[in-house]
Amino acid sequence: MAISHQKHTSASASGAPATGGVNVLSRSAGAAVAVAPKFVPALSEEQAVGHARLLKALADPTRLRILSLLSRYEGEVCVFEIVESFTLEQPTISHHLRILRDAGLVDCRKKGLWAYYYVRREALNHAREVIGSLT
Repeated sequence: MAISHQKHTSASASGAPATGGVNVLSRSAGAAVAVAPKFVPALSEEQAVGHARLLKALADPTRLRILSLLSRYEGEVCVFEIVESFTLEQPTISHHLRILRDAGLVDCRKKGLWAYYYVRREALNHAREVIGSLT
């Protein structure tokens, strides 16, 4: 009797294979036995996607400098003050601020025509925890 090893995974809504599939030993006679994988990731696919978004937002020199500026000047910094601090144009700075907001690292308050940005400390602490969990 020949034994073949197959890995069965289910597809997610996006069509990508889900993690944590089950290894199945199938025999040519048609009997199948499920075997749990020896190694299982500590993160779910959803957790990994969220952590990657957070770390990608941090993995850019301009965004790190923006975070540094906002952290240094506690409270709120107006978007035009951020633009004045860089040699980049306003649309580029706004793009970086949007990525930081989408990752939850900064937020803003509108006052009149201006947006005032501030660091979300709990998100930075979460980033520290994510990195620490990998060690």
